[in-house]
Amino acid sequence: MRHVIALDVGGTGMKAALAGPDGRVLHRARRATGREQGPDAVVAGILDFAAELRAYGVDHWGTPASAAGVAVPGIVDEAEGVAAYAANLGWRDVPLRGLLAERLGVPVALGHDVRTGGLAEGRLGAGRGADRFLFVALGTGIAGAIGVDGRVEAGAHGFAGEIGHIVVRPGEDPCPCGQAGCLERFASAAAVSKAWAAASGTPGADAADCAKAVDAGDPRALAVWQRAVDALADGLVTALTLLDPRVLIIGGGLAEAGSTLFTPLREAIRGRITFQKQPSLVPAALGEAAGCLGAGLLAWDLLDHIDRTEVTP
Repeated sequence: MRHVIALDVGGTGMKAALAGPDGRVLHRARRATGREQGPDAVVAGILDFAAELRAYGVDHWGTPASAAGVAVPGIVDEAEGVAAYAANLGWRDVPLRGLLAERLGVPVALGHDVRTGGLAEGRLGAGRGADRFLFVALGTGIAGAIGVDGRVEAGAHGFAGEIGHIVVRPGEDPCPCGQAGCLERFASAAAVSKAWAAASGTPGADAADCAKAVDAGDPRALAVWQRAVDALADGLVTALTLLDPRVLIIGGGLAEAGSTLFTPLREAIRGRITFQKQPSLVPAALGEAAGCLGAGLLAWDLLDHIDRTEVTP
């Protein structure tokens, strides 16, 4: 059976699958990333994991995977196949596509984790059927994926979709990127967790705890939450003005608050737009599977490109 390897590399764990041509997942597997052992060990672990997946395909279907798709965090040069930088994994300029292709003996596609997850949401999830969508993941940071006609735009230098670094509060809260007042300093799950821990006087409190307190009517939580929603709406309206998406998909940990987030966010966006068209605002549908499913799509897209190139005179 023709299949591909799909691998989603995270800061602490890796999720993988073997996927058939119809998108059906044939096999799933997980492994720790092992970042505590250093960047070289992380790369070695990725290569070993991919090789194990290849061997599984041979053992069960008599043939190795036809291609592989890999999603990684940080700064990714998709055109060159290089994982340029990832703070959580400690690597710089890792030629991951070439290393995997050499190890597996098949073509490999390398993608940014959020853009890859956005690709899956756009084709298979909440944005399915939409010609233009914007996927925004509210996690430790904030990143996005710009979807156009079934593909995701990486940008000229691989930085497209970095909505978390739109400045929404100039001069406030310095960001590690070098700017001050970036969106992710106010509206990420990490930012809400930090603000609520301070406001509640509970060091271990997180964004989920804040959402529960909002639902319970705690005025301190309402203030923290509204601050985040207002910042998020400011950033999103900037993005809507530039991109004019038909569907706006919100995912990541903060989106798990459901209507506690989406109801005030819709109202905040509606109150800010003038000439812009308000897109359909929906929660992501694929959850933690998005990255792995997207990696599989990258692999099949690569094979489709190779097949079309080979038959072109």
